[in-house]
Amino acid sequence: QVQLVESGGGLVQAGGSLRLSCAASGRTSSTYILGWFRQAPGKEREFVATIRWTGGSTYYADSVKGRFTISRDNARNTVYLQMNSLKPEDTALYYCAAGNLGPGWIGASARQYDSWGQGTQVTVSS
Repeated sequence: QVQLVESGGGLVQAGGSLRLSCAASGRTSSTYILGWFRQAPGKEREFVATIRWTGGSTYYADSVKGRFTISRDNARNTVYLQMNSLKPEDTALYYCAAGNLGPGWIGASARQYDSWGQGTQVTVSS
């Protein structure tokens, strides 16, 4: 089991920036991919970005491509999501997730992950 704790959310104006952090602990050796998802009230959980722990390959949703950057610090067992040029539609509860996927898998589906954090709220005002 991998435990995940998100932090860094908050309230920002449109055009502003935030950096989210996700600290992992537990059986991290079995974690090969980490992802960020978000969920707004009344909507389904939406894929944001993924990164492979080894190699660092990334994949982004079209809605955030060019604005968000996912990265990781292996020594600290932490994954980050740098969010720039924020828009009101980015407002959501942001979750990080960890999964065990073999090479070639993108990891853009929530069902591919077996560990989830509790979420951190991001609110973007217009």
